[in-house]
Amino acid sequence: MVFSSLTFLYAYLPVVLAVYFLVPIRWRNFVLLIVSLFFYGWGEPVYVLIMIASIIINWLFGQAIGRTRKDQREKARRFLILCMVFNLALLGFFKYWDFLAENLNHLGIFLIRPLRLGLPIGISFYTFQTMSYPIDLYRFDTDPQDSLISFGAYVCMFPQLIAGPIVRYTDIARQLNSRTVTPDKFYEGIRRFMAGLCKKVLLANNVGQVYESIAALSASQQSAVTAWIGAICYTFQIYFDFSGYSDMAIGMGKMLGFDFLENFNYPYISKTITEFWRRWHMSLSFWFRDYVYIPLGGNRRGLRRQIFNIMVVWLLTGFWHGASWNFVLWGVFYGIVLILEKLFLLRWLEKAPDWFCHVYTMVLVILNWMIFANTDLTRAFAFIGSMFGASGTFADGLTLYYLRDNLVLLVICAIAATPIAKTKLNFLRGGKGEYLMPLVTAAALIACTAFIVDASYNPFLYFRF
Repeated sequence: MVFSSLTFLYAYLPVVLAVYFLVPIRWRNFVLLIVSLFFYGWGEPVYVLIMIASIIINWLFGQAIGRTRKDQREKARRFLILCMVFNLALLGFFKYWDFLAENLNHLGIFLIRPLRLGLPIGISFYTFQTMSYPIDLYRFDTDPQDSLISFGAYVCMFPQLIAGPIVRYTDIARQLNSRTVTPDKFYEGIRRFMAGLCKKVLLANNVGQVYESIAALSASQQSAVTAWIGAICYTFQIYFDFSGYSDMAIGMGKMLGFDFLENFNYPYISKTITEFWRRWHMSLSFWFRDYVYIPLGGNRRGLRRQIFNIMVVWLLTGFWHGASWNFVLWGVFYGIVLILEKLFLLRWLEKAPDWFCHVYTMVLVILNWMIFANTDLTRAFAFIGSMFGASGTFADGLTLYYLRDNLVLLVICAIAATPIAKTKLNFLRGGKGEYLMPLVTAAALIACTAFIVDASYNPFLYFRF
């Protein structure tokens, strides 16, 4: 069940909100747990059992760490290691077993065979969430959650279960035990949810279809400009798809009384790759910083160790996204660029004009998205080759066709990807404009519904992670 579906918008969400607010406050975590398990099991009933097992085992380890972390530090450390082994083994088995088996088989090593098991949706996200809990307990950053129900509600909370943002236990520990939903907060949640739905349905889906159309062309049909149009469309698609999902998750969190941290901060206005990764998928960046980069030594052990730590983080970041060499290459590419910026590029860019810095950043981001988008590296490099004229054609009739039909859409996407739409072009902020917001929100829902009814293309790109 995806957020941008009629079933979710007009059946699941209204029923869940009605039940949630009708039951006594002390029962709300239980209701949240049940409806979240139902949400997850809608598409994968069998994997609900894995979710439940993960909840129970991580909660039990958390209780054990909480009892021993003060007076039996070494014992608590062993509990933490066992808990990490369980979580990583669970993630590794479902996500990376076939990848390992296939690569070993290619090398002539037939120790294991691919199992072709379906990947539990969102396993990378909820595994990182469950791992943060025992680590923070061991560090004394939080206290044990004595209620299995409340812990289960945290792990499988449906707004952010499938594709984040990655909500660490410390971020909402107090809210699990006590939270209040005011009319203003609920209304703010509706507006945020609708902003995300519009990003997804009206922008991401439409530019995504343009990219799919161009990517399906043969190499000889992909003129340089046509290929760049496709790459730019995918760049917009993945941003509006993922940030739209995050907006919807944050909005629904507010409707339920939770405040999730922001996950995006207009990454496409960045002037360096370093800045880009401070603005893109921030919950993942913070997770790797706090649980991998800093424990490895961060920048405290000299330049060589810092470079090593950066490469480890980005190798893992790429691998986290998927069991495929294109994701590994995608992560390594960013790791190398970030190291170069650390060594000397940032000093050069500080002296360069802003427009040059922005072009430099976006060209690298767009090229690397093409590697990210194609698990087949041959196809990825062929597409990038087309962007640089491998077909021998700069522009043609197809180029004019795609520009004519999609120029307005691309301009809207470019504006929507910057703060301009929220600040200078937001004519409804303050004064009488606020009274029109409910009408605008209702109109947006009607427009999104019409697009959903008519559309056959409605993927969530990050569901596969």
